[in-house]
Amino acid sequence: MVRNLPHDTFLVIRYVKRRLTVLIDIDGKHEWRDCIDVPGVHLPRGYYFGTSSVTGDLSDNHDIISLKLYQLTVERTPEEEKRDREVFLPVVDNLKLPGMEAPLEPMSGLALFLIVFFSLVALVFAIVIGIIVYNKWQEQSRKHFY
Repeated sequence: MVRNLPHDTFLVIRYVKRRLTVLIDIDGKHEWRDCIDVPGVHLPRGYYFGTSSVTGDLSDNHDIISLKLYQLTVERTPEEEKRDREVFLPVVDNLKLPGMEAPLEPMSGLALFLIVFFSLVALVFAIVIGIIVYNKWQEQSRKHFY
């Protein structure tokens, strides 16, 4: 919906107090329309903002003419400061991100015991079979007729 237009298109990305808002102006009327508004976005500190006009297999031209970046100063309580420092991965409240599976629940004591028990039985069985095969090989190597 923004390709091959005779006028410039604009995009505003705003992240304030854990709310990510994207506004667009694609009609050339200098009026902003809501694109997305997501509350509960937790972004870690120290990341960089990057853009690309690479579009893959499309044959038309896309140009990024300019970027205006601002750092907003927002009053924060010490509790909010502490919570912001503890964010290491981008997370959205009430939204499961792809590739982020829930941790597996720990095994019960009985399951752990059975796994260890059958592992030891299999190990003893393998050692016994190995000793028998080794002894057979030793007997075969002694019975050479020269």
